[in-house]
Amino acid sequence: MSTYLEPRRVRIAARPEESAVIEIDGHDVASAVEAYRITQTVDEGPEVTLYVQQGWKGMEFDGLAEVVVEPADVRHVVIGFLDAVDWQKLDEAVLDRDDLDGRPGELARGTLAQLREWAAGA
Repeated sequence: MSTYLEPRRVRIAARPEESAVIEIDGHDVASAVEAYRITQTVDEGPEVTLYVQQGWKGMEFDGLAEVVVEPADVRHVVIGFLDAVDWQKLDEAVLDRDDLDGRPGELARGTLAQLREWAAGA
């Protein structure tokens, strides 16, 4: 994993059924990127995480957004999603579900169904 703490100039343009344009400081990196995530909080500037193909050797960055480069591995996405889950809200949401049926494993099924719904809406 490579993390550049200085801001970098990032340009991403994505449209359905068209190839995405992903540039870091004017350099086209789209062919190496399998997925990306853009996050920003009220107190911090934007952060772009690029998930790159296995075996990718890197590039030179210089720009205006903080850039994190990680292997294209869905484990990071799943772990990030699960880390963001508030267990109390999950507990309440699962217990409020209409599809609990009293059969063995209902809470596990309800928890997985709730997480799936939240992930689909993320």
